[in-house]
Amino acid sequence: MEEQDGLHGMSRDDRDVPATAAGPFDGGWADTDLELPLVPGAARAAERRSAVSERFPGERIVVPSGGLKVRSNDFDYAFRPHSAFVHLTAEQGTQAVPDSVLVFEPTGSGHSVTLFTRPRSPRGGGPNGAEFYSDRRYGEFWTGRRRTLTETAEALGIEVAARDDLERALGRNVPTRVLRGADTHVDALVPPAPQADAELVTFLSELRLVKDEWEVGQLRAAVDCTVAGFHDVVGELRHATRLARGERWIEGTFNRRARLGGYGLGFETIAAAGAHACVLHWMRNDGPVREGDLLLLDAGVEADSFYTGDVTRTLPVSGRFTDAQRRVYDLVFAAQTAGIAALRPGARYGDFHDAAMRVIAEGLDAWGLRPHGRTASTSVSELYRRYTLCGSGHMLGLDCHDCASARSETYLDGVLEAGHVLTVEPGLYFQPDDLTVPGELRGIGVRIEDDFVITADGAVCLSSGLPRGADEVETWMASLR
Repeated sequence: MEEQDGLHGMSRDDRDVPATAAGPFDGGWADTDLELPLVPGAARAAERRSAVSERFPGERIVVPSGGLKVRSNDFDYAFRPHSAFVHLTAEQGTQAVPDSVLVFEPTGSGHSVTLFTRPRSPRGGGPNGAEFYSDRRYGEFWTGRRRTLTETAEALGIEVAARDDLERALGRNVPTRVLRGADTHVDALVPPAPQADAELVTFLSELRLVKDEWEVGQLRAAVDCTVAGFHDVVGELRHATRLARGERWIEGTFNRRARLGGYGLGFETIAAAGAHACVLHWMRNDGPVREGDLLLLDAGVEADSFYTGDVTRTLPVSGRFTDAQRRVYDLVFAAQTAGIAALRPGARYGDFHDAAMRVIAEGLDAWGLRPHGRTASTSVSELYRRYTLCGSGHMLGLDCHDCASARSETYLDGVLEAGHVLTVEPGLYFQPDDLTVPGELRGIGVRIEDDFVITADGAVCLSSGLPRGADEVETWMASLR
């Protein structure tokens, strides 16, 4: 990569190509327009747009994709559109275009919906005619080909216009709700309506709670690829023990699978060896992986459709659990098994967590680890939070922690129904400096996490390609080592 001066500025090893110096780039370009089929999921996205239109009659709705984010100087992070935008368009991986905006314009019978987006860099002519060779951030010769507006319309099954037309389209005085925080330019164009905008965020989040058949298929593919990544990691464990930063080797091994089989990662990989497993979101991954320790791997592949898996296994690096490690692992396994048994349509969302915590509480009590300070109003979850830290699962979908803006009555205090996809992931974390636990347990962290889709008569485990029980884990690891 060439070094450049300033944000998206001039390279020190090469000079910017000025837009006025078009001579070498004038003419001689073949017609390379494409005829694109409708992307998978586009029909489902159209149904979701109809639901938005029905919910907000007579109002303009604006849903931006978001834009590029600077990583360092003149390099951007890979673009990832806002999940609400993806849900309403079915946009795919590398085809997603920064700064796109979906606008629902009210009509007498509902809404006309238009996607305002950047067209393909034109080959000369017009105000952006030099972009394809001179714009280091958006030009085709620098970052790759975008679809033409016609190609985007064909691929997504939606009316499309140039992003340059957006300001004029938003000019008419119409009650407008905006998904804010994704696009500063859009935020500035439309005066805020805090309550109305908040209601839009909530609705778009709750619209994702129940997954349709196509979405479940995407999640299944993402989880299958995630499972493959775990198999890769076990095969690399022995090599990781030879490295000063073996956690990085584990991270890289899984991340390679994520890039090969999907768009990338659903979240930064947690490769936590030894006492690092007691840090819930250990993403530094800069420690060694030692024989005799446990490795807690929490990772998920994001498919090209942006749906993600989220799976955790806690693995004995040597291939066999010590007595103390197995003691903790077996208790977490029993808790997860109880949580899984509570998954069914009509059950309260919180039932699986409560079931898992009852098992944890009974086990810790039997070990003499009941914390002090219990009162009549102290819940089991609060009493043992020192060792469990967080809840036992969450909704899963386009976001790892999906539907986060849904109301409590529809999510945390709601009822499970067919089409919900969620994780069950109890854990125990005994900090290395915690004097309330026996010495042999300090520095042990165990989490077991699987992904489930609620069906009409129960739940199906999407991550069943990985073993759960301690004996099965040891047998599986032996087969790959």
